[in-house]
Amino acid sequence: MGEKHTGILARLSIHLFLLIGAASMLFPFFWMILTSIKTNAEADHIPPIWFPNEPQFSWYLDIFERIPFGQYYMNTIAVTVGRTLPQVFLCAMAAFGFARLKFPGRDIIFVCILAILMVPSQVLLIPHFYQAVLFGWVDSYKALIIPGIFSAYGTFLLRQFFLSLPKELEDSAKIDGCSYWTIFWRIMLPLTMPGLAALTFFCILSSWNDFMWPMVVTNSDNMKVLSVGINSLQGIYVSEQPLLMAASVMATVPLLLFFLLMQRFIIKGIAFSGIKV
Repeated sequence: MGEKHTGILARLSIHLFLLIGAASMLFPFFWMILTSIKTNAEADHIPPIWFPNEPQFSWYLDIFERIPFGQYYMNTIAVTVGRTLPQVFLCAMAAFGFARLKFPGRDIIFVCILAILMVPSQVLLIPHFYQAVLFGWVDSYKALIIPGIFSAYGTFLLRQFFLSLPKELEDSAKIDGCSYWTIFWRIMLPLTMPGLAALTFFCILSSWNDFMWPMVVTNSDNMKVLSVGINSLQGIYVSEQPLLMAASVMATVPLLLFFLLMQRFIIKGIAFSGIKV
């Protein structure tokens, strides 16, 4: 009985610890929702007021009157889709090449690609902007999308999946007369769906929340994305916190829905790759 009680207490302790961790992760999101339905006075009150006396859902409508929020939403969706689809496809092809093909300098080139991961993105900001100016891409979808479709991290991630696949599958396909493209498209790629799902989620998350590059490369309201548009609501001295929180809630919900729909593939992909988020 003692050992049984000890095991039960251990499991309860683990679950309690996990519940506390989950609550700490969810608390900022719930606080954001609560703040989005408060008045300005309630949001700025010290000590904080947890629940509003009368929920103010009008902030969700005021957003569309203050800024072209719908245009920001469409721009963000266009940029996210425009980056994600090419990036996943290009990373998959590059990863297959580095994992399965033998060519001179393969390992050296791959090490150079991994070296890109060690360079902070801020260091590349000025060179990328200079190139965008030379190409005439400033304040356009080209500047927002094209620099983001190449990913050293995505290539590394998918390469690990291709390396984990049995070589016998490739040899059997070659015996049957399959070309490398057929092996990649019909055999290898379907087997790496967890990795593709994980990379897709990371790419969507990165593109949807990208702030620095869109802020630098866009000037007009017609080309701004959600992150830049929401930031424009914040004043230098005074900010309407409920309005900011309402905009943040509307910007966060699509990512939550996507994760809930794809969580089985995403978690499976992260588990197989052994990476830490």
